[in-house]
Amino acid sequence: MILENLNLHLSLDKETYDSQIEVLMKQLRSLQKACWEKKLPVILVLEGWAAAGKGALVKKMVGYIDPRGFTVHPIWPPTAQERSYPFLWRFWQKLPSRGQMSFFYHSWYTHVLEDRLFERVSDAEVPMVMRQINAFERQMVDDGTAIAKFWIHLSKKELKNRLKKLQDDELQAWRVRPEDWHQAKNYDEYKTFAEEMVIQTSTGPAPWTLVEGDCQRWARVKVLTQMAATITEALDRLHLQTPPLTVTIQKHLEPTEPNLLSQVNLSQILTPEKYKEKLRQEQARLGKLQQNIYEQKISVLVLFEGWDAAGKGGAIKRLTDILDPRSYVVNAFAAPTDEEKAHHYLWRFWRKLPNAGKIGIFDRSWYGRVMVERVEGFASEIEWRRAYQEINEFEEHLTSTGCVLIKFWLHISQEEQLKRFTERQENPFKQYKLTEEDWRNREKWPFYEVAVNQMIQRTSTPSAPWTLIPANDKYYARVKVIETVVQEIRNQVKRR
Repeated sequence: MILENLNLHLSLDKETYDSQIEVLMKQLRSLQKACWEKKLPVILVLEGWAAAGKGALVKKMVGYIDPRGFTVHPIWPPTAQERSYPFLWRFWQKLPSRGQMSFFYHSWYTHVLEDRLFERVSDAEVPMVMRQINAFERQMVDDGTAIAKFWIHLSKKELKNRLKKLQDDELQAWRVRPEDWHQAKNYDEYKTFAEEMVIQTSTGPAPWTLVEGDCQRWARVKVLTQMAATITEALDRLHLQTPPLTVTIQKHLEPTEPNLLSQVNLSQILTPEKYKEKLRQEQARLGKLQQNIYEQKISVLVLFEGWDAAGKGGAIKRLTDILDPRSYVVNAFAAPTDEEKAHHYLWRFWRKLPNAGKIGIFDRSWYGRVMVERVEGFASEIEWRRAYQEINEFEEHLTSTGCVLIKFWLHISQEEQLKRFTERQENPFKQYKLTEEDWRNREKWPFYEVAVNQMIQRTSTPSAPWTLIPANDKYYARVKVIETVVQEIRNQVKRR
């Protein structure tokens, strides 16, 4: 037993503590300045028993550092709104931007500790949650974030003594929750949960530091010492990083890679009469499913990718024509803003996810990382290569919570794209749709074709497959999109 082997008799006398804490606080202030200059984001996770001294430790730290450079996030039980999203959603909202520090007083680990103790999470769900947490933390570290995680451990006797002392103090009694006494009453069970958590989530990118907490002075010094070491190590890695090598953009698929786009039958069409008939039919079916989505609290996310002028806007309009405007939101994603670039690239998409009972529609998405950012050199080769795994993990997290995720690639031929570009150029009401960037992208068609093929092959999973839409005929494409959305929602409704 890992926690059982901790020596909880370790302690520091007041004189030694005072001298060490002063040095550590000055070092922390200096490191905060370095983080700001080097744009290093820092996450501090404080977990442990109730009354372990987490709050006092945070108060001590923030008294020495610049308040403009950090945020303290006390984590309470999720609100009704937060419960309508995947459980990591609320933590993505609180991630620090580059150069900032975030202190999590409790964190995403409450989901495998307190929630588990009160049976809000079943034992069967725990392994999946652990995997999602590990993926989340690895993504943060890969993106350059320093993460320091601490479990402050108390003996059963010390836990009860501290809770009783707080409870007997008129000024402090409010801090003791019924849940805290429940921890003490079920000490052995909660300790087992904590052991499993530490074993399963102490990873190379984000290891746990176990802190002997019966002596608060010892605990504070150990936490601050390790925090300083973690930040220093992260700053050293930044210093040692070498510029990414220039890589030639791949123009052709490897012989072993299938050309999935070439297999799309672009000759499929609908006559105007058949189009009107089938469009009305599918829109009516979608309209009826709206009530099921709302009643069963199903979140639906439909994302559109495709060539320029492939008809994404027209498909989205026909998809939403029948829907109650209160039930859906369309988000169009362009180049990231400065605020968005100061976070992990998935951050801006997490913020726009639909909650339970709603439909979210994304006009372009996180797949820009492995397409435009790859081809145009906005992401390094290391960044876009690891994005395939990050995207699959992200989508698995969405679908595991019951989200209906539907991914469309609208495919057209080069000849059809040129025809549509020319029509836009000559139509004064559509000229705004055509930009110089569209022409530049067209010149890079072979490079984008390779990127799209590899994207589809590496991110089409059983729970989140790609649907390739033949879009040379706009009528056919629009109906096919709605048919697919209807079928996927029906499948989820049947599973409920």
